[in-house]
Amino acid sequence: MEIVIVPDAAAGGELIAASIADLLTRKPDALLGVATGSTPLPIYEALAARVSGGSLDTSRARICQLDEYVGLPTGHPESYRSVVLREVVEPLGLTESSFMGPDGAAEDIAAACTDYDRALAEAGGVDLQLLGIGTDGHIGFNEPCSSLASRTRIKTLTRQTRVDNARFFDSLDQVPHHVITQGIGTILEARHLVLLATGEAKAEAVALTVEGPVSAVVPASALQLHPHATVVVDEAAASGLKLADYFRATYAAKPSWQLL
Repeated sequence: MEIVIVPDAAAGGELIAASIADLLTRKPDALLGVATGSTPLPIYEALAARVSGGSLDTSRARICQLDEYVGLPTGHPESYRSVVLREVVEPLGLTESSFMGPDGAAEDIAAACTDYDRALAEAGGVDLQLLGIGTDGHIGFNEPCSSLASRTRIKTLTRQTRVDNARFFDSLDQVPHHVITQGIGTILEARHLVLLATGEAKAEAVALTVEGPVSAVVPASALQLHPHATVVVDEAAASGLKLADYFRATYAAKPSWQLL
């Protein structure tokens, strides 16, 4: 696991966007797993700036969703499909045909979960998966005590996660109780995992993820098991790291040929 400490969220977005741009140069049809929420917005803004400036061609890129609410009507503005279309697909000049995600409105949710896992495999697997982290250490919607071998499935959200996400709705009552999420086992199959965390509220979760034991209580700690995982944090989110100085020194001495 590589830990990169950056000055602020904008710097983190630029760094990760550069890594994605490098990937698309090497593999123009790469499958990019995207996350929602406010944390990854600087990444998408930096990518969109590269596209509009002509330095990045995303015409063959493919996008896939990490998770989706269950029960929201098709086209609901806060469904994650709508959010990804609005914040990623459209700004990058992609078409809806380049985008895949689980069906949170399906009559048979269990089958929809299995179908999505199969679709990811048939697409050749995820080349780079972006991740955020919850204040309780969850990734995707794999809440604490999720199986580290879990596949895409339905999950019940904790009250804290619903409270955290209520800012996107008119009230807490409108936040769904259930989601479809890629499981931890599914997430770990991506070739490169990139987690971005910003703000002091994420400091404890970041410290437990990076320096604590691998534990289902902190689902993000499963990234320690991945052969190519990168955790990018701003100074506030890094404030709980005991080895912060070591991580800074390691990144400063990184060979120029080594990719993020």
